Amino acid sequence: MTSTIAVDRPTPAAGPGYASRLPSLTGLRWIAALLVFGFHAGTMRIIADPGPQAVVGEIFTLGLSGVQFFFILSGFVLVWSMRPGASRRRFWRRRFAKIYPNHLVLWALAMLAMLWFADPINPVAALENLFLVQAWDPRPGHFYSVNNVSWSLSCELFFYLCLPLVLPAVRRARPWLLWAVVIAVPLLILALWPGQALVPEADRWWFAQVFPLVRSLEFWMGVAAAELMLRGRWRGPRLPLASLIFVLTWVAASQWIPAEFWTALLSAAYVLVIAAAADADVHGRRSPLRSRPMVWLGEVSFAFYLVHVFVIMTILRVTGDWGTGLPGWWGPVAVIGFLLLTLGLAALLQRYVEQPMMRLLAPSRPPRPGPQDGEPATPGGGWSATPAGPGRATESRGAPRSGTPGGPVVDGLPRQRMSGGGDVDLATGPGQDRSVQQGR
Repeated sequence: MTSTIAVDRPTPAAGPGYASRLPSLTGLRWIAALLVFGFHAGTMRIIADPGPQAVVGEIFTLGLSGVQFFFILSGFVLVWSMRPGASRRRFWRRRFAKIYPNHLVLWALAMLAMLWFADPINPVAALENLFLVQAWDPRPGHFYSVNNVSWSLSCELFFYLCLPLVLPAVRRARPWLLWAVVIAVPLLILALWPGQALVPEADRWWFAQVFPLVRSLEFWMGVAAAELMLRGRWRGPRLPLASLIFVLTWVAASQWIPAEFWTALLSAAYVLVIAAAADADVHGRRSPLRSRPMVWLGEVSFAFYLVHVFVIMTILRVTGDWGTGLPGWWGPVAVIGFLLLTLGLAALLQRYVEQPMMRLLAPSRPPRPGPQDGEPATPGGGWSATPAGPGRATESRGAPRSGTPGGPVVDGLPRQRMSGGGDVDLATGPGQDRSVQQGR
């Protein structure tokens, strides 16, 4: 796992910090979170009037797929940023430190809100949610329990447990096999539509939308795409064309394409955008996703997604508008207000819980390997080593660790064709609402 492949490393025009940090992928996190917020703004009846409600619903019909975006992005980033020499225990500990403190805070707040409103509390479901195993329980009221969006954390926890065990096989896999994974995932997602008939009707939503084994398909798609890019074997459009493909796919799916095809098509569009954004950072090409505001929004997106449903639901229940919505222009104004309020609370959660707990609980990263005695250093401070597996070329180590203000500091990568990798923490995807089924 610490061996490298050595090819000439391109020098990014924008500077080495971009290539090592992949800030465009941080910006993409905010887009995914915003899609889910828009979906819930439409399905949680914030707006009472049919006209504005229809507009929000039309724009964010496919917003439920934002969680799919997160899962693919999570697989991509974790493989891209895997540090050589890191043990499984270190990896698992860092992942726990990233997701659990925020989850624990929202779990406690949601439990207090349930007590305040005198809601019935299922102790088994509450404990499942606390320990992030609720996504494995298909019973109604269990997988969407307490802070219901945390079901996706339950899925991510499963992904985190599996990745260090599977990664050695991924590193040894032939490129054609990795491409087979990328191509097969949309087809498997498409097959879930008729495949749901094999599951009892009461469990079909859970099976297609929540079950961690099924949702891991998207995660492994991102893993395979990242490994191909690390080896220099990824072939895809650049960011402008990939973004255009995504927009056209979104519009076509929402307007003309049957629902059973939505998630299969969007998974392909999402992986193209993710890989293209990473490639833009590696080569220093222009990317609006890595602007300072977008990077900041991406950094608070995890806290934002954890908070947004809880904030909307609690305030609407307090005001008595839960289930009915706000009349007239109060509805659209409330949507904007919820967006800004949630963003402010997310910034506080990220500043005073997420970041301090990462510093306190996460282990320090292993020291970055340098050239050994007698080993030639490559340009830009990298170094090359002989690959450990058969049939692998050699690849140059990435650029030295670097970072810019306002963004995460990232460590180096194993076997990396391009300069550096990004430690863009994609803890999870956003929550989903049961009221819309997207052909999964």
